[in-house]
Amino acid sequence: MKFDVQEWKNRTKEDFEKAWHEGFQVLTPPDHEHIYPRLTYRRSTEHPVFATIQHLRECYLSMGFDEICNPIMVEEQDVYRQFGPEAMAVLDRVFYLGGLPRPNVGISRTQVEKIGEITGVTMPADTEERLRETLHAYKKGIIDGDDLVHALAVVLQADDAAVVRIMDSVFPEFRALAPESSRSTLRSHMTSGWFITLGAIWERWPLPLHLFSVDRCFRREQQEGPTRLMSYHSASCVVAGDEVTNEEGKAVSEALLSAFGFTDFKFKPDEKRSKYYMPGSQTEVYARHPRHDWVEVATFGLYAPSALAEYGIGVPVMNLGLGVERLAMIIYGAEDMRAMSYPQFFPKLLTDQEIATQVRLKEEPQTPTGRTIAAAIAATARAHATDPGPCSFRAWNGVLESVPVQIFVEEKEANTKLCGPACLNEVYIQQGSILGVPDTLKWAEIRQTGVSTGIVFLDAVAALAAARIERATQCGKPETIQVKMARSPTDVNLHVADHVMRYITDNKKKVDIRGPVFFTVRSEVGEKT
Repeated sequence: MKFDVQEWKNRTKEDFEKAWHEGFQVLTPPDHEHIYPRLTYRRSTEHPVFATIQHLRECYLSMGFDEICNPIMVEEQDVYRQFGPEAMAVLDRVFYLGGLPRPNVGISRTQVEKIGEITGVTMPADTEERLRETLHAYKKGIIDGDDLVHALAVVLQADDAAVVRIMDSVFPEFRALAPESSRSTLRSHMTSGWFITLGAIWERWPLPLHLFSVDRCFRREQQEGPTRLMSYHSASCVVAGDEVTNEEGKAVSEALLSAFGFTDFKFKPDEKRSKYYMPGSQTEVYARHPRHDWVEVATFGLYAPSALAEYGIGVPVMNLGLGVERLAMIIYGAEDMRAMSYPQFFPKLLTDQEIATQVRLKEEPQTPTGRTIAAAIAATARAHATDPGPCSFRAWNGVLESVPVQIFVEEKEANTKLCGPACLNEVYIQQGSILGVPDTLKWAEIRQTGVSTGIVFLDAVAALAAARIERATQCGKPETIQVKMARSPTDVNLHVADHVMRYITDNKKKVDIRGPVFFTVRSEVGEKT
């Protein structure tokens, strides 16, 4: 969304506030900065994974499911209780939680002397004793690791930098620490959390239970790939109650997935047959999407009575789960889960249209009168572009900043035209390159296949001249602006966004804004009125 200069006067405050709430970026126009914000065409973007999560949450809530936060950290023994003989295979793919042990740090006479050398103070006996007590408190867990440096600094009456140096050079035990694993794991399936949650509430909450959770799971894959991540989101739900059957899974999956545009569902027995599901109940959900043929979207089944009994759960439980990233790939047409989830690590290919929007004028007049002057300069130059020099044409005469001003487009040299041959070059984007091309047969292909920025060299330098005359007039001074041979965008008052320049460099594209412009504008000022 973009407003031109004339449209500003017709916009109300409510127009701007509405657009702001719809996600448009806000800037400030120079002549309306005390009234309205300025809105550009750029709109904020949402991440496809989190947009899908939000839609899933809204769908589950509209279907009468209550949201739950399941435990992320699961003890190893819970995996055995849930998966039975299959647990060893499951544990091969989980992340175990580890941490650094607390070292038992002793203090010898040599170490006391080294500390004195670093602090520049001989350590008194009472300070040495308090140092031992502090290190012992750290070992016992009384002092947290992130508080240790400060605690030692207080005891030694030294700054933190000196304490860090002491820990590094005097106490090698800290540097030699190696992490040790616990028996706690990060959940690899949302099922691990559901058993723990249901075991705690099934007799305390009214039945039937309709619960859902959309959260991260972690799986120690051998390697991440286009369809596999070590950290992914699972959208899972359970229905628990006396009359629950596998038909609940079909109903929930159809209701949930239809909200994402899926139609024509098929249900097939899942050959994987996880041990925590009742034999014969594990089912794969296939659905047709407008942009795809049949795709596997979800899996559901009834939890096995033996697994439920491990947690004292006395009612049937249907569980349905789907991978959020996989669903987002289908919806957004992504081909690589990694690039979709972490686009910052995968260089984005910019279209010519996107590049064109990032080429703008470097300097522009800041007042309505200044913009009128820029247009007058450009019009005068176009009308007399081929007139031979020496010549001078008055482009504008009026009052600017309460100062009478006359502005001339001129050429002082003989046998030279008023404007150089490159003045009418237009900036085009073609296959990622930024090119300034004339309107000739030689460059016809670029003008036909490329994307125009709408910027002509002459208009750009006219804006530059108007902007500088505007500033000079504020100080009551005349100004002369000359643009000679253009070799780069800044020579013709163009700015290319930094990220676009990096893209052009990375992809071996080019910026070719060259040519003889030879354009001169001069202002004369009178006495301020």
